[in-house]
Amino acid sequence: MLRRWGNERIAGLREPRVNPACEPVGLPADGRLRLLSFNIQVGNSTERFHHYLTRGWQHLLPHHERVSNLQRIGELLGDYDLVALQETDSGSLRTGYLNQVEYLAQLGSFPYWYQQLNRNLGRLAQHGNGVLSRLQPNLLEDHPLPGPPGRGAILLRFGEGEDALAVVMMHLALGARTRTRQLAYIRELIGGYRHHVLMGDMNTHANELLENSPLRDLGLIAPQTKATFPSWRPQRCLDHILLSPQLSLERVSVLPLSISDHLPVAVEIRLPNFRTGTMPPMLCEEAH
Repeated sequence: MLRRWGNERIAGLREPRVNPACEPVGLPADGRLRLLSFNIQVGNSTERFHHYLTRGWQHLLPHHERVSNLQRIGELLGDYDLVALQETDSGSLRTGYLNQVEYLAQLGSFPYWYQQLNRNLGRLAQHGNGVLSRLQPNLLEDHPLPGPPGRGAILLRFGEGEDALAVVMMHLALGARTRTRQLAYIRELIGGYRHHVLMGDMNTHANELLENSPLRDLGLIAPQTKATFPSWRPQRCLDHILLSPQLSLERVSVLPLSISDHLPVAVEIRLPNFRTGTMPPMLCEEAH
């Protein structure tokens, strides 16, 4: 019998999982962080709109291309320090009971990872978000978002005091009214922080987020406005990494990796008032 997913989840503190094959090695000398957000569509490959129909069975059953797609994603991850993943599976029939976030943490040599379960369909599907990090977070919170069940956000805090960095990873609803409720909730989460990053599949365009949403008073910067969906002929900019104005932007790009139906988004930032020792150890090398 399938377990029904619903609103029984409550927000709360969580502990990141630790990758025993990876060891932290210290802070970067220049305070730079490389961030990536990617809706991986549980490792499914979509190259045309009709594939949603003809390959729809791949959302329910295992297939041989999924692992090779995850390996291609894993090859990409080594260049980044903090990764937000949407549409992951934590281990069910369709993935051969493979926890995709843990697997990608291993492929990318990330010492810390966390899987957020948003839709629990028992053995058929364990659908949610994930985070991969070379930084050890000082705080990690799991938040189900308002509206119909199945959407969530992960809040991480790095560092302490006024220079702490709050990062919220999310996958927002398709409907505008529900999405507004979710953004209001996220706005409350980051209200006490000066420095914040919002990243994920937000299912709307940057100008809507910056000008007409509950985030509009934050002065956020949307460095990336190129289309990310659909990946084979991008027309809509739905995937974002939004920055508070105190963070220095070094680089931004939409990566031409057509595995999922979304393209990944990457930015490189420099932390404000960076001082050695103000944040926990980061960066990782494989243990020998």
